[in-house]
Amino acid sequence: MGAEDNKKRAARAALEYLGDSRIVGVGTGSTVNHFIEALRSIRGRLDGAVSSSEASTQRLKALGIPVLDLNAAGELPLYVDGADEANRHLQLIKGGGGALTREKIVAAVSKRFVCVVDDSKLVQVLGGFPLTVAVIPMARSYVARELVKLGGRPDWRSGFTTDNGNAILDVHGLRILDPPALEAEISQITGVVSVGIFARRPADMLLVGYTDRVEKIDR
Repeated sequence: MGAEDNKKRAARAALEYLGDSRIVGVGTGSTVNHFIEALRSIRGRLDGAVSSSEASTQRLKALGIPVLDLNAAGELPLYVDGADEANRHLQLIKGGGGALTREKIVAAVSKRFVCVVDDSKLVQVLGGFPLTVAVIPMARSYVARELVKLGGRPDWRSGFTTDNGNAILDVHGLRILDPPALEAEISQITGVVSVGIFARRPADMLLVGYTDRVEKIDR
């Protein structure tokens, strides 16, 4: 239970950044699930949440928290999400759950992006965790060939379709020394919908859960 306890510790620490906000953006994944559960205690003062995935939407609705359409909600004061990897520059790899496109959209419209992780996700160099790339299905093989040219080993996540109907390529073997540059380069490949590097819009705050504390890394 060590890792789960550390995730829970980081997730609960994100509550203090809500302030007087009545709407919150909510991400996807095991650490965010702890944040959603923590919202139970304050759901009465929330007007609702904007969710980045169908899975999180169902969890929020189960707690009686209204899920709002992003187009109607407008700019969000706060977005809380996890990451598969994070560095001390608050650059992230996300998308292990396949929700990266919606996560990137919600992050883009949020004034503050708080990322919650356990200590195993904090790394010096991104790329140990396979980089997720969402692609238009008909472009999957072409994009894979282009990713090989960049030094990656892309694997098609067979049998998996994103909430937006896209395919996923998980790219192994990358050592990402310049995350913003690689994010931009992959994004320009025709057929790519989104790439799981969050560096051009990194987190504003990283909360890292350890067994005895939560470390706060701020830009």
